[in-house]
Amino acid sequence: MHNSSRIASRISSVGVYLPAETRSTEDTEERLRRQNPRLSLPWGLISRITGVEQVHLRPDGWQTSDLAVAAARHALLSDDQPIELLIFASASQDLIEPATSHIVAAKLGLTCPVMDVKNACNSVLNALQVADALIRTGQYGRVLVVSGEQPSHAVRWELENKEQFLRSFPGYTMSDGGAAVILERTVVSATEDGDQPPLAAHLLGGHFVADSRHWQIGTLGTGGSMDPHARHGSYFDMDGAALREAFLELGPEPVAKGLRNLGLSLDQLDFMAIHQVAAPILAPVMATLGLSTAHCLDTVSQHGNLASVTLPLQLKLAREAGHIGPGSLVGLVGLAGGISLGLMVARL
Repeated sequence: MHNSSRIASRISSVGVYLPAETRSTEDTEERLRRQNPRLSLPWGLISRITGVEQVHLRPDGWQTSDLAVAAARHALLSDDQPIELLIFASASQDLIEPATSHIVAAKLGLTCPVMDVKNACNSVLNALQVADALIRTGQYGRVLVVSGEQPSHAVRWELENKEQFLRSFPGYTMSDGGAAVILERTVVSATEDGDQPPLAAHLLGGHFVADSRHWQIGTLGTGGSMDPHARHGSYFDMDGAALREAFLELGPEPVAKGLRNLGLSLDQLDFMAIHQVAAPILAPVMATLGLSTAHCLDTVSQHGNLASVTLPLQLKLAREAGHIGPGSLVGLVGLAGGISLGLMVARL
């Protein structure tokens, strides 16, 4: 048996910012009824279907960059070494031009290179994939990945009919928030003929798939070249049932394959952070993956759908609750419109 070592990346710090102001689902439903009296919307419908009790709302005047900056400052409190690259990764953005990463860097006083990575709710997960590759190839030693999500501006309150309500439905349970993850260079030792992954903290790798035939299932069109000034393009337009079916069609194989590629099995994971859009489907999704809800945390009930902020939030809360700590093996599963599914595995 020969020992070898290789460059890898590890998660050194996670920061999350959740705005203090919230809007209850009851208040959401009351406002919809008040502004759309002709539609006779059923009482408790949103709560029943999603299990979401409240969502977070950005402070007045805040941009997505401000949410990202607040989270980054939390992450930098416990790891204040120089940042060599900043990646802004979010479904939201301050402007089409320039990249929001420039605005975040300016507000943080950073002078390092920057870039944006965008893939809906998988933006942070894909940014970790990019940052890990850049660190492994020796291009950077410390990368700050940040997200600021502000979907509250895309909620449709004035409805023409029930069909429009249904296509706007996902927006009513989406939350504003920020997240930050610092990845840094590390060296891990491994045995050339061993079956077990190294125990040192690092990202082991991941697996990503997409079925882009389904891109039209959910859109937010404002600012794009298809219809840059469309009034209705300012709001979420999504067929929730079709989106669910598209992900069910993918099934558990992408996650299983990703773990097999890493020489792992589900029962070796201590925790699974998974993107969440509705509480009632969390248990069935985990069961499909072959895990119980004991391996995850329900964040969507109290915090809503935080888009790309969801996975960092779950890591932070799981650590604070003592579910995971140094040495824990954690899976990160992302689901995103388009559609995309991704898995990354980290040893903490």
